Amino acid sequence: MNKLHPVVEAVTNRIIERSKPGRTAYLDLIARARDAGVNRDVLSCGNLAHGFAASGDDKAAIRGGKAMNIGIITAYNDMLSAHQPYGRYPEQIKLWAREKGATAQVAGGVPAMCDGVTQGQLSMELSLFSRDNIAMGAAIGLSHGMFEGALLLGLCDKIVPGLLIGALRFGHLPMILIPAGPMPSGLANKEKQRVRQLFAEGKVGREELLEAEAASYHGAGTCTFYGTANSNQMMMEMMGLHMPGSSFCNPGTKLRQELTRAATHRITEIGWEGQDYRPFGQCVDEKAIVNAIVGLLATGGSTNHVLHLPAIARAAGITVDWQDMDELSSVVPLIARVYPNGAGDVNYFAAAGGMPFVIRELVEAGLAHDDIMTVYGGGLSAGAQEPRMDGEKLVWDAAPAQSGDDSILRGVADPFRADGGMRLVQGNLGRGTFKTSAVDEARWTIEAPARVFSDQNEVLTAFKAGELDRDVVVVVRFQGPAANGMPELHKLTPPLGVLQDKGFKVALVTDGRMSGASGKVPAAIHISPEAVKGGPLGKLRDGDIVRLCANKGSLEALVDAAEWDAREPAKQPPAEPGVGRELFAIMRHFADEAEKGGSAMLAEAGL
Repeated sequence: MNKLHPVVEAVTNRIIERSKPGRTAYLDLIARARDAGVNRDVLSCGNLAHGFAASGDDKAAIRGGKAMNIGIITAYNDMLSAHQPYGRYPEQIKLWAREKGATAQVAGGVPAMCDGVTQGQLSMELSLFSRDNIAMGAAIGLSHGMFEGALLLGLCDKIVPGLLIGALRFGHLPMILIPAGPMPSGLANKEKQRVRQLFAEGKVGREELLEAEAASYHGAGTCTFYGTANSNQMMMEMMGLHMPGSSFCNPGTKLRQELTRAATHRITEIGWEGQDYRPFGQCVDEKAIVNAIVGLLATGGSTNHVLHLPAIARAAGITVDWQDMDELSSVVPLIARVYPNGAGDVNYFAAAGGMPFVIRELVEAGLAHDDIMTVYGGGLSAGAQEPRMDGEKLVWDAAPAQSGDDSILRGVADPFRADGGMRLVQGNLGRGTFKTSAVDEARWTIEAPARVFSDQNEVLTAFKAGELDRDVVVVVRFQGPAANGMPELHKLTPPLGVLQDKGFKVALVTDGRMSGASGKVPAAIHISPEAVKGGPLGKLRDGDIVRLCANKGSLEALVDAAEWDAREPAKQPPAEPGVGRELFAIMRHFADEAEKGGSAMLAEAGL
């Protein structure tokens, strides 16, 4: 293995040292669950009979307890394109499990909420907390003690983090995540972006916009832009939790089917009765978490994982923070530009070499840990393989030696940028994230008067009235986890882009989230502490000069200190009940800060 980069090594060692108490307690938890937890051997006859009552042809095998029984946690629904392909996976998995003398049962279903459908709507306020709901749903499914391994079926924004958080509480079980892949490429991304901006300017109508969107999102599979869903898949490969190269194979293909079959076969080989036991909680360790961060930085992935990675790590007894990410970003080069940070989408990325190429490059450069416990065996470098069909047989080839398209994917020796483009900014307005990889360097420093809002719709109203046609720092507060569930402020991207294209100096500062595919406008997001908890964004007033500088990592209100200290923070405007938001009040009440993951569940669990 190549020598590890000293900064990657130092950050990893700091995380390991900081996490010792939590990680020790976690490993003790899963050891006890393995040795004395709930499993088929300790179930009463009544418990066990309930568990196999409807198992048909598998009843005798499950009853006998001699073969692995695989629990399936599925995020299937047929309203969301990404999760629709999962509909028939369970019946296929049951057949493939029998090929290895094992059985499988659907242990439970979890919600799959799509930010693409809910963004800009009130229902988006449920989105972040759906991750906690998914984690609890996965835990409920696995809690029956009927399983010796599990397959996790999920793809999109909160689903993969939620599945991981829930599954890690059963970390004594071997588990593999199974993707379903992206839809084929549709309307060219530049054209979609052009129509969106024209709509924001009022130059085309709803029908033209809907036609462009329908041509972009046109079939089964994940959306093809490089947002949170596809960043999830990248991270699972960087952590060694997928079968090699399986992230970006399209649904409905023979290759996709055989990769799922291979995952089913593999889970039967890594159970605790065999010689290759690979408990999930040991696969997800400090080095695997660092690998996920490195992959995120190297590929320009979703800013949402600045929230999700700390939450996932906590579920495994590991503590990471934004300083860790910032230091890694300073040495991890950007080697991929995938739409919206580049012209080609994830299908073009995969065709250029995709994750096998990325893994090979990062390991060889000493930027990723090779010595992790992967689900497929060997270290991370064993995952630098590209799957293909050789007739009816699934085979893997070594990662390509060269990128197939250096406008999308490059080697570490010739990156797009020398750093990973995820900066920590901090100052008297708090701590936040600035995704520089998506923003022209000339716009990394913005100093302008603030215009303060409490809702993204207020921004749209001001934009349409021409009130923002100037240099401006748009501040949207009361958008954090405790305030309203931290919805993505996706509606802001087109109008702020219009202002920037007009030549104005524009930036966004918010304690909320932007899209996981954050775009070209400079933005300091996830500001912590959030305004509703007394964070300094509450003290900002219209006209205050705000300076945001990614180069220096600063976020400052240029206000006299005495005046600043004397100001009373603004109060959050009251919200009306609707779309079930009131049912999530307890989660808002107990939610912790964004840097810890914005979770109510983990905070109250003491993790």
